[in-house]
Amino acid sequence: MTLKIFFYIIFMTLSTTNHAISASEKNLPPCRDTPNCVSSQAQDDKHFIEPFKIKGNAAEAWKALKELINQQSRLVITHETVNRIHAEATSLVFQFVDDIDLIHDNQTNLIHVRSASRTGHSDFGVNRRRIESLRLQLQKAHVID
Repeated sequence: MTLKIFFYIIFMTLSTTNHAISASEKNLPPCRDTPNCVSSQAQDDKHFIEPFKIKGNAAEAWKALKELINQQSRLVITHETVNRIHAEATSLVFQFVDDIDLIHDNQTNLIHVRSASRTGHSDFGVNRRRIESLRLQLQKAHVID
């Protein structure tokens, strides 16, 4: 009987959801020292890009962002949580994959963004243009500044 209680306690402890957001959930992966990455959390000008500043309802902005990603050709959401999205963009000709990471920071009402090539050195500005295109479309939808 004691063994059953012990396993029950362990099971309940492991299945309990922690609603606190850890620091790792608020941080994007850092950019490598190559020009094929942009991030709103980068410390250098070469990689830095402004985060999306939500105006109005944050839930509507997050929903609009997900819908926008789903409408893009060759861009697929591969992982999603309440405040995080990871998507992959595949290039048309060579099938290169870029990673797009987005984090909604409730405290600052910002969406932090990162777009990075998995391979190679230069992306000829593709990642920066991708994020700026998303920004422009979200601005047209009146959900970010």
